[in-house]
Amino acid sequence: MKHLLFSLAFAASFLCCNSLAAAPAQPGSFKVGNKTFLLNDKPFVVKAAEVHYPRIPREYWDQRIKMCKALGMNTLCIYIFWNSHEQQEGVFDFTGNNDIRAFVQLAQQNGMWVIVRPGPYVCAEWEMGGLPWWLLKKKDIRLREQDPYFMERLEIFEKKVGEQLADLTIDKGGPIIMVQVENEYGSYGEDKPYISAVRDCLRKSGFDKVELFQCDWSSNFTKNGLDDLTWTMNFGTGANIDQEFKKLGELRPNSPKMCSEFWSGWFDKWGGRHETRGAEAMVDGITQMLDRGISFSLYMTHGGTNWGHWAGANSPGFAPDVTSYDYDAPINEAGQTTDKFWTLRKAMEKYSGDYDPVTGKWGAPKKLPAVPKEFPTIAIPKFELNEFAPLYGACASNVEAGLKTFEEMNMGWGSMLYVTDLPDIPVQSVLKIDAHDYAQVFVDGKYIGKIDRVKHETSLILPPVKGMSMLSILVEGMGRINFGRAIKDFKGIVSDVTISAEVLNIETTWKPKAWFNSAIPDSYQNAIQAFEGKQQLIQALEKKKNAINIFIKGGLSKIGYYRGYFNLKKTGDTFLNLENWGKGQVYVNGHAIGRHWYIGPQQTLYVPGCWLKKGQNEVIVLDVIGPRGEQTIEGLQKPIIDKLNLDRPQTHRLEGQNLDLSGEKPVKEGEFKSGNGWQEVKFDQPVSGRYVCIEALNSHNNREYCCIAEWYMLGANGTRLSRESWQVAYCDDEDIESGNKTGDKIFDLQESTYWSTNRGVQFPHYLVIDLGQDQTFTGFQYLPRVEAGAPESIRQYRIYVKSSLFKGL
Repeated sequence: MKHLLFSLAFAASFLCCNSLAAAPAQPGSFKVGNKTFLLNDKPFVVKAAEVHYPRIPREYWDQRIKMCKALGMNTLCIYIFWNSHEQQEGVFDFTGNNDIRAFVQLAQQNGMWVIVRPGPYVCAEWEMGGLPWWLLKKKDIRLREQDPYFMERLEIFEKKVGEQLADLTIDKGGPIIMVQVENEYGSYGEDKPYISAVRDCLRKSGFDKVELFQCDWSSNFTKNGLDDLTWTMNFGTGANIDQEFKKLGELRPNSPKMCSEFWSGWFDKWGGRHETRGAEAMVDGITQMLDRGISFSLYMTHGGTNWGHWAGANSPGFAPDVTSYDYDAPINEAGQTTDKFWTLRKAMEKYSGDYDPVTGKWGAPKKLPAVPKEFPTIAIPKFELNEFAPLYGACASNVEAGLKTFEEMNMGWGSMLYVTDLPDIPVQSVLKIDAHDYAQVFVDGKYIGKIDRVKHETSLILPPVKGMSMLSILVEGMGRINFGRAIKDFKGIVSDVTISAEVLNIETTWKPKAWFNSAIPDSYQNAIQAFEGKQQLIQALEKKKNAINIFIKGGLSKIGYYRGYFNLKKTGDTFLNLENWGKGQVYVNGHAIGRHWYIGPQQTLYVPGCWLKKGQNEVIVLDVIGPRGEQTIEGLQKPIIDKLNLDRPQTHRLEGQNLDLSGEKPVKEGEFKSGNGWQEVKFDQPVSGRYVCIEALNSHNNREYCCIAEWYMLGANGTRLSRESWQVAYCDDEDIESGNKTGDKIFDLQESTYWSTNRGVQFPHYLVIDLGQDQTFTGFQYLPRVEAGAPESIRQYRIYVKSSLFKGL
């Protein structure tokens, strides 16, 4: 009888639809009602935690889910990473850390609903935004458009996703309540037919009876919004909540409101300061939404780790993301609670009851689940990596032909060694390379210099060389761009290499055609191959003047794999300190742990204890630069993710630089309106130039500093010009103490980030943009900060345009 009473009570708890109830085993419903979502016909506010299964060891999935539930969340929101599941065309993997079915079922066992975001594009600061690299083997492919091949592969993949998850939707008794169509497409383009095709593909894949939705920014969601889909907004900590939903409320007054990505923090890039966002501002935004009955998903609640080569890169320009995806989230990278966690949990407890959309009130709070135990951390004493294997020992394939990209060599991730003979050049010459992403140049084995795409470097000086000298270029590829139109990001040397010099008063250019290409993939198997002494590349290079001996004696002699071991009596999570090392990858017991780069801000790599073992453990460090100190590593109990080692300042003002605008006439001057939202200004007549100077004379409310979130120049037809080639030529003042509030934030495609000057630095302020080439403009668009009231927004301004640099620069 007790069992019967318990079963009846358990079933009744589902019908109550309280925010912490487990998903029903019987078919249910989730749909859009009048200004609210309806779960089994009862009002329901989605309180979702964004977590990503591939960024968490499978052994830790349950603990991370329980941590999210302990925060007061009732739903998990997950991306589906196409390139993780189909790393080779036609070969699908839904096992281990890729077992999305097991993750969703585990969520249901923990009483959590699930929102699935199957792309095909996900962004997520993930390699190529989740699209598989092998799509680029078709050079003319149009990504995220109705390109026949792209759509063919998309449909095949989504069908596979459907085979894993379609029977786990709520109408079939599963926990999946919503499925997203594409992702933030308004930041990519305007193409409703394509979005419609993705929608139809998902329906055909088995998601025909579940609620489908779109997400975008409040400034662009109408570009691709389909009439039959639910619309949700994405914005971050500090945003003006009412402003973000204003347009949606006007267009769909009876639609429920949801922030499908409320950014709890931000991601880190190599060479930038560690990003943080205040707990108070985050909690304030969430409480504002819950007070209004607005659903949300906290991106990220737990970020995790970009294992191996999965970290992407941002654009414009090239800004590769670090390995840690800690994101300054409430649950840190190692699954531990933070001050932000406890602040949020305390606030969420007030909203743990049922919400009444009629009264706009929440019912009596319910006790939140207990916070699960954290996994222990351990320190590992310093140990040596005294085994070495040269990089060339891991070569997988060689081709003697013209220059080849990674994709043409059938390689997704790794490094490429390019070798050619040089002509006789008796004077210094200029070597030009479009290298994606980090190139090191050698002549007869001697290191000449590097070309770093992060710094927009494309050339270096070669010394005088004799004919038949050997030019070697080692190119390491980092993460492919994950945001914007630049996601079509080929790796390696992507265009002709040229060498220019003035010989006997004649400007001469050479363009080598005969190249020897050697592909060296990033993988544990290739690292082991190097130690086993496989000699494919050695034998191939010996055909070219016994060049391998030159490399061994020259700059390549320290580039390769380093192996060492440590012993444990007990296991636990740890953070391997890579401060003595250069740049590359790390493998622990065969697991790809991630990228390291001495420039920071990340200096340690997180290693989960479930991947360690009692007794001997193996560590292999791939270093494409070579160690910077002792060949040792130690394991720390706390991470170092906020230490920079830069060879030049982050700011865009060199010592002694002072912009001089004397004699310059502005092409436009005026006054911006106060408040939030985009503003557009047209010039009196078209103007042309390469350099645009923004002069801020003061700010609204007489604030002492100024900010800009985004800036576009408008072309001859009034449309936004591409910002892909933009660089900051000069900025008089930038705040790098409270965050990465540098001048380039005004064209980083992110409305929630911004350029800011420092408190106490007097107006006027100047920012000069180098557009890369002369262009013609008819005006510009300006976005102040998105927080309520647009704090520190510019009032009076002047705009200058020139074809040459301004005086003083």
